[in-house]
Amino acid sequence: MSSQMPAPETPSVPLGQPTASSPATNGDKEVLISVHDLKKYFPITKGIIFQRHVGDIKAVDGLSFDIYKGETLGLVGESGCGKSTTGRAILQLQRPTGGEVLYEGTDLVKLKGEDMRKMRRNVQMIFQDPYASLNPRMTVGNIVAEPLEVHNIAKGKAAQERVQELLQVVGLNPYFVNRYPHEFSGGQRQRIGVARALAVNPNFIVADEPISALDVSIQAQVINLLEELQEKYDLTYLFISHDLSAVRHISDRIAVMYLGWIVELADRDALYKNPLHPYTKALLSAIPIPDPVIEAKRERIILTGDVPSPARPPSGCRFHTRCPIAQKGLCDVEIPVFRNVGNNHFVACHLVPDGSG
Repeated sequence: MSSQMPAPETPSVPLGQPTASSPATNGDKEVLISVHDLKKYFPITKGIIFQRHVGDIKAVDGLSFDIYKGETLGLVGESGCGKSTTGRAILQLQRPTGGEVLYEGTDLVKLKGEDMRKMRRNVQMIFQDPYASLNPRMTVGNIVAEPLEVHNIAKGKAAQERVQELLQVVGLNPYFVNRYPHEFSGGQRQRIGVARALAVNPNFIVADEPISALDVSIQAQVINLLEELQEKYDLTYLFISHDLSAVRHISDRIAVMYLGWIVELADRDALYKNPLHPYTKALLSAIPIPDPVIEAKRERIILTGDVPSPARPPSGCRFHTRCPIAQKGLCDVEIPVFRNVGNNHFVACHLVPDGSG
């Protein structure tokens, strides 16, 4: 399965059919990360002594998309759809089963050892859990200084000064360097994680649900911080979240993911004002509106059934088992084409006509 993003003038490519062609550029925007047919399968084995490979959990099953320099691409979907695995596979924290991840033309999948270590100066990650992602036995100063020492950027007094500067940039007291993570709140810990990611001056950051473990008021502060840092340092983000309101606030474009596939991708405003895929419509209908009159009148789409197992995904369109408009003999048989239906609005659905974007 290949969820490809073709150019308006390029023929559509069916999901499930890998392609060697590059995803389209968008006008004069420069592509920083180009993902081609990315797959990540986790093997299923049986037996204790002699283990047999009996199947695979297809967490990510053939994604293709571009991330443009300086933009924020939001990646949304239900828990278990493969969002976090996608981010980790792009950064090679989990080695992909197949596909390419091109960073300015360099395939990260082919890099090993020292070459990959050097490349990590350019690509970094902000982890989801600010409590588990920081070493409780290290001081904040040592945590933020570690990447400086690993990449031979600064040592000694220069490293200390850089750490204090980074803490100040993310809104923390620079004199907190000798404190330990347990002495900070969740929001402060996440700021420490941001400072650690910024230490090596990266160009691209994967933010893996960086606000999901935080209180709502703190979430807004962290999102505002990420936006300020993006403008100041010309950063590019892949922002992974299941919080559709937060994604709308921070993202330039949004990709909607379901069971290892991208089913819709469009500019932020176009996606929220004119969702085309039935799954996207269901997700957006779940966002609460703080107006009881509007809330009482609007349609709430309730999806029936459970998300199928990624070890045995359905035939045809993977969403057809829960789709309220699925047509028997079509959606359960044929793999939909991920195509541009107008204005760079891409959707994988048999029942969405061209010109809907």
